[in-house]
Amino acid sequence: MSGIVQEQNVITPQNNDWPWAYDRDELMRLGRILDQRPASLRGHTVAIALARGILRVRTRDGAIQPLMANAVQQAFEQRRRQRNIVLKARQMGLTTWVAARFFLKTITQPGTLTLEVAHTQEAAEVLFRIVHRFLACLPDVLRNGPLKTSRANVRQIVFPAIDSQYMVVSAGERNAGRGLTVQNLHCSELARWPGDPAETLAGLRATLSPAGEIVLESTPQGIGGCFYGEWQRAAATGTVRHFFPWWMERRFRADAADPATLTDEERALMTQSHLDLEQIGFRRQMRANFRGLARQEFAEDSDTCFLSSGESIFELPAIDARMATAPPSAEQRHNGALEIWLPPIDGKQYLVAVDPAGGGSEGDYSVAQVVEMDSGLQCAEFAAHVGGLALARIITALASQYNNAWLVVERNNHGSGVLALAETACGYPRIYRQNGQPGWLTTSVSRPAMLGRLDAALVHHAECFMSRKLLAECRGFVRLPDGSTGARAGLHDDRVMAMAIALAARAELLESGARGR
Repeated sequence: MSGIVQEQNVITPQNNDWPWAYDRDELMRLGRILDQRPASLRGHTVAIALARGILRVRTRDGAIQPLMANAVQQAFEQRRRQRNIVLKARQMGLTTWVAARFFLKTITQPGTLTLEVAHTQEAAEVLFRIVHRFLACLPDVLRNGPLKTSRANVRQIVFPAIDSQYMVVSAGERNAGRGLTVQNLHCSELARWPGDPAETLAGLRATLSPAGEIVLESTPQGIGGCFYGEWQRAAATGTVRHFFPWWMERRFRADAADPATLTDEERALMTQSHLDLEQIGFRRQMRANFRGLARQEFAEDSDTCFLSSGESIFELPAIDARMATAPPSAEQRHNGALEIWLPPIDGKQYLVAVDPAGGGSEGDYSVAQVVEMDSGLQCAEFAAHVGGLALARIITALASQYNNAWLVVERNNHGSGVLALAETACGYPRIYRQNGQPGWLTTSVSRPAMLGRLDAALVHHAECFMSRKLLAECRGFVRLPDGSTGARAGLHDDRVMAMAIALAARAELLESGARGR
């Protein structure tokens, strides 16, 4: 191939000033052979080689490096067909690879429209940053020549010389994809799409050209729902199923497990899946952190990773045992909305975690949990239908009472307004910040880890929980029919989420050494 060399079985550019032979015609020629496997590449596709040659990604330590396909990405490319569904563990790199594959098709095949659909707007922005990096790191001869853009914004890149474009949208957008004719469709984290995912997916499928390529991809989220149904129907619809367990990611290792402590289950898994002791060490660590969600977030097989709807994600025996011994509150205020078990002690550090609600007499409660920093002991709990300035005054007064505690307010939805009032109108100085922003952000990535940490605390430190109301909410916190987690119908989960925020923020503060500042 002109302009490239074949070296170490990978196609790479000779330098950043590619020969002018790399014009529109040369790109088109590459587009016709992307899926071929020349003998010189020893089983790899041209797409894998070209990705390494011209695409760049940011590593977890912040470095920019060539996109070298990992084991999961190579396995997907080996079995990929026109219609694909991918069931995977977390952080496997598959989303990045699909974006890369479709980017290469977009820039080498004229008249191509690629559409990526993420489960949230935040996820869409993260995904498109990956694609913009592909574009920004292309050799100048390509970016200023056949791949010169006429539009490159937060949701669309247009290549007028080849009449191609790349778009990323959120599944929550009402008219996502409507009126388009799409050649490449990537539906990311389908199990977590909002609204009616099946209806949204049907509309998107209607935009796909007859020869178009589609990838449905997600980590699992419960028996039932759109993604689970698509996975079960894959054979009937002619869709190739791809399953990638956590151990295919080489980074998932920890201190080696002691061979003398191996269980029969661990020995069987090591034999069956060829795992080593460092991988078993990671598995133990992961199960301690994620507890009931471990099977879902770090899938090991394509059956048990779909947790049953209605199945409690917390360990019920531990909850029931603590409910039998939990003490009554020593003091109540605000007409019983504030219950206090342990008053503040001079010299001790505390944290007040808040899950705000709108404040109406119906719907969710605004909840604040007071936790001692050193022990994680629950000291007080506030829950009421209150919001806005009234809530800001209550929680800042509570934090002040507990030795000017860290005030950790979830900034999702109503929380941003409560945070602003706590800082300005109430003048509270000790506001928790995450990545430089005030407040705690609960996301689809952080939520499972938060709940897993709470589950572990319920098992190993049940004596730290005082509120029977909190424990009752934990008991009713289940796998819902759509695969998500939350309270059973007619129940609440506000106390659960406030305590999950408290324990997660406490862990971050202790790790950073910021508890006393």
